[in-house]
Amino acid sequence: MTATDATATGGGAPTTPLLAVHEAAGAQLIDFAGWQMPVRYGSDLAEHEAVRERAGLFDLSHMAELRVSGAGAAEFLDFALAGRLSAIELWQAKYSLLLAEHGGIIDDLIVYRTGETDYLVVANASNRHAALDALTARIAGFDAQIVDETEQTGLVAVQGPAALAIVSAIGLESEPLEPLRYYRALPGIFEGEDVLIARTGYTGEDGFELYIAAHAAEDLWRALVLAGEAHGLTLCGLAARDTLRLEAGMPLYGNELSLDVLPAQVGLGRVVALKTKGDFVGRAAIEAGPADEAPVLIGLTADGRRAPRAGYPVLDGDRVVGAVTSGALAPTLGHPIAMAMVEPGSATSESLTVDVRGTQLPARLTQLPFYKREA
Repeated sequence: MTATDATATGGGAPTTPLLAVHEAAGAQLIDFAGWQMPVRYGSDLAEHEAVRERAGLFDLSHMAELRVSGAGAAEFLDFALAGRLSAIELWQAKYSLLLAEHGGIIDDLIVYRTGETDYLVVANASNRHAALDALTARIAGFDAQIVDETEQTGLVAVQGPAALAIVSAIGLESEPLEPLRYYRALPGIFEGEDVLIARTGYTGEDGFELYIAAHAAEDLWRALVLAGEAHGLTLCGLAARDTLRLEAGMPLYGNELSLDVLPAQVGLGRVVALKTKGDFVGRAAIEAGPADEAPVLIGLTADGRRAPRAGYPVLDGDRVVGAVTSGALAPTLGHPIAMAMVEPGSATSESLTVDVRGTQLPARLTQLPFYKREA
């Protein structure tokens, strides 16, 4: 019996099927959304650099997998989510938003079309139950069903320039991976187990996310580690994942995204299909738009080594106009970066500073993303 099987049947909190692997590798574990997850194995900087220069291996089995199927699945998802999911092709992925009636964001998620009437909705671990509850409440009247497959699913990601070579070397039975485009997926088989092979990620690098039955996740992980030895593959935790996504300008739920934020405030208005589909939950609020004084998301860079952190005040002159939502000393760039929510009138100001523990750190407005890999 795997750890996932044990917790699922015993009624306790779920655990990643790779927990024993992480413990054996000396990972520092933390409680994240009720899951014991590796925050680091050694050095945050080394793990971050490995992804940018070679490849990193992540356990993402805490993410929520919700299977939506049935003749009315596409129609249901068009109503339940902000995007037009009925338009995506077989084995295509699409980033979308789950909105509340007032337009606030319940979760941001990825939807894969895995069959003519079958979709896989991947939600954030911290929002698993909120997303499931919202979707379940909205499915009434549609010829569709939703099943939570989170605890039966393992998910690992290989990210970095060597990701293609590594994943191609583990003996997957599938179509060739090299022609696979970004935000596309393929069905495959690994040692007799079905695998969803997706060219997606949250690091700003090329890479793959591999979905497999929880009981087979450890074998898949070990195969990737073995194949990665020749490419400098490094085990990576949540800390490196956070600095990687921040450099890539990707929002994080609970930091940049929340129930109090409308998509337009954080540059995600394009995700909402106002012109290409009919009614959906939150449409009226999105059409009305945020209040004139509602804060907006900006990117900031600074000099030196003092990093802005979430919650630090942002000032325009001597007036507080917002706060940092995510910040770090960017390992790849070598200087501080931050995303912040500020008053709209300050979103073009050239006199912004961040209060870093009593010191006013001059900050420059910077277009997101901070880092973009070479094609």
